[in-house]
Amino acid sequence: MKRLYNLILACLLMVSLSACGKQAGADSSADKGMEPHGQTESAGTTEQTEKEQPAVSEAEQTEAQTENNLTDREEQKIEGGDNTVTGDISFNFETKTVLLNSGYEMPIYGIGTYSLTGDTCVESVTAALNSGVRLIDTAYMYHNEESVGEAVRNSGIPREEIFVITKLYPNQFSDAEAAIEEALVKLDIDYIDMMLLHHPGTDDVEAYLAMEKAVADGKIRSLGLSNWYVEELEEFIPQINIMPALVQNEIHPYYQENDVIPYIHGLGIVVQGWYPLGGRGYTAELLGNEVISEIAAAHGKSSAQVILRWNLQKGVVVIPGSSNPDHIQENTELFDFELTEEEMERIGALDRGEKHDWY
Repeated sequence: MKRLYNLILACLLMVSLSACGKQAGADSSADKGMEPHGQTESAGTTEQTEKEQPAVSEAEQTEAQTENNLTDREEQKIEGGDNTVTGDISFNFETKTVLLNSGYEMPIYGIGTYSLTGDTCVESVTAALNSGVRLIDTAYMYHNEESVGEAVRNSGIPREEIFVITKLYPNQFSDAEAAIEEALVKLDIDYIDMMLLHHPGTDDVEAYLAMEKAVADGKIRSLGLSNWYVEELEEFIPQINIMPALVQNEIHPYYQENDVIPYIHGLGIVVQGWYPLGGRGYTAELLGNEVISEIAAAHGKSSAQVILRWNLQKGVVVIPGSSNPDHIQENTELFDFELTEEEMERIGALDRGEKHDWY
């Protein structure tokens, strides 16, 4: 009888404990449901079971790793090894800049220095800087890096406000480290904002990897490619660590690259157009095009300004070249008008697939 009595007491105690456990679980669930959205529980609110702990720990580790990656990108400015990452490459028409995937801002218009040498180059770059231009494009093969550097150094403008792009030519790829040092010496402007490979060639991957090392060493800030198209990019990108921040190709109303530009943008890479006004021997014809001339007249602008604005609205950075101070100034006045969708389409219809250089 005594054993039966003890058994009944034990059963009643188990039932009581079970009910308390359920009530505690309900209270815990209610507490969680009343937390403000996104607020983390304090350590004393609810104890986590051993089963829950690994999942939360993993989430915290993932969040911490993400924060570390973002911090590294901001501090080092050399992220891009994950070649699947894309970014927002929208142009800011107020600041007239675009944020590169390297973390640096770049002006969306500038001056190209192809064929400008010696004093002519110095004077042209100086005129551009005096007109508010802050993006200068040069290259080893332009034979004017010294002149560009001279104009930058003598401008009185803080170095960090000027964005200088130069390029390695394929005949330099086999000893890219020496070529990078040569560019630094010729420019003599402390660092290079962006270095491009001028076009595909033997040892181009090795040359790019050498540029990556220069980024890690603080000699170059951003990397890019010139005259790379879809096929070349698909082959090249898997072999490198830092995603190119920019691809520079020939782009103008007669050669629009309407299939290439979206592909490059889709990779989070900015597009820059050389020969935006058609290139030597073709400029007069392009500027005299009836459609472009009509649109220019409607806006009280020049044909050159309309073409450059068309590029900007397509998301293409422009670097027209000129040694004429008036034309250099004219090429900066692109932000006080906007082409309509219809006007953009009319210019878009001018595409001939007509390339004006062999690259």
